[in-house]
Amino acid sequence: MKKILLASAAIASLAAGAAMAEDVKIGIILGFTGPIESITPGMAAGAEMAIKEVNDSGKFAHGMVAPVRADSTCIDSGAATAAAERLVTSDKVAAIVGGDCSGVTGAMLQNVARPNGIVMVSPSATSPALSTAEDDGLFFRTAPSDARQGQVVADILGERGYKSVAITYTNNDYGKGLADSIQAAFEAAGGKVTINAAHEDGKADYSAEVGALASAGGEVLVVAGYLDQGGKGIIQASLDAGAFDTFELPDGMVGDSLPANIGPGLNGSFGQHPGTDSPGAASYNDMAKAAGFDGTSAFSPESYDAAALIMLAMQAAGSTDSKVFKDNLMAVANAPGEKIYPGELGKALEIIAGGGDIDYVGASAVELIGGGESAGNYREIDIKDGAIVTNKYR
Repeated sequence: MKKILLASAAIASLAAGAAMAEDVKIGIILGFTGPIESITPGMAAGAEMAIKEVNDSGKFAHGMVAPVRADSTCIDSGAATAAAERLVTSDKVAAIVGGDCSGVTGAMLQNVARPNGIVMVSPSATSPALSTAEDDGLFFRTAPSDARQGQVVADILGERGYKSVAITYTNNDYGKGLADSIQAAFEAAGGKVTINAAHEDGKADYSAEVGALASAGGEVLVVAGYLDQGGKGIIQASLDAGAFDTFELPDGMVGDSLPANIGPGLNGSFGQHPGTDSPGAASYNDMAKAAGFDGTSAFSPESYDAAALIMLAMQAAGSTDSKVFKDNLMAVANAPGEKIYPGELGKALEIIAGGGDIDYVGASAVELIGGGESAGNYREIDIKDGAIVTNKYR
């Protein structure tokens, strides 16, 4: 038995402990306000659905689990750090699902998670810089690094026959890391990047930025931004000026609010976000629909998986102490063991309690590599008739 070593006392307490233990609190810190506020409700719903599933099973060794929400804002590192600090010191959370955006995630990791020894599992922070951040073994990701997304973007552009692109990115860790990754991969494949320029979020007028992008030229404008902030503004200004009519949309730009706000001018654009067509994805989509939200929304499956991995690692370790169960996250996420899909968390808890091994596949085909980050699958999308439609999976 490679993975799961439960102390005999912990096994003996499974039946009684659930009734006697206080709630185990898991923080869910996402940008409920800010530039991705239209997609975070689906993310939180995914994480909370996993928690409800575990509670309903009655098989979690440590009692009931209670989610505690907090707002990262996505872009204000000071506010995010303060919110995370409250989760840890006031709410006494045992672990955190989050953050969402890369800059605030890095700040929370260094200023809150590491000093307090708290596990963080981010469903959506994708900056390559997080791969090498000092984390004391406490930080994990269920979404792949943008080093991978850059290659996917280059592949998509090449397959669609584009030879030159302009790139604009939100001026933060996420945007810069993704833009540089896209440029490196596209140029390595023989493509030309005419310009790679930052934009600031929160502006009322993006005509100057669009003017510079248009002067550089390019068949497509890659918008590595946020769908509820500057990225949307850049696209609208580009369409108004007739500068670009086709846009490549990375993960932070994929959400129903963008075509709804931009209108027919977005038709013909395309992009990608983490996603899979695995059996787990289909199960998750059905569960989400029954629960009243869209399971295909960006980073919603990864949020379910982030919460699930935390609880399964706690079960495997026989402890809710992050400093203890952090060493079990990779084990429950990977082979060998019985494959576990959405809707099977109770089954997984039972297998672990019996001393068996699990291989958590989940909603996003989880496979953790390296320092605890996702190997990564992507859903390629097109904007057609004002809607996001699946092209294929990669």
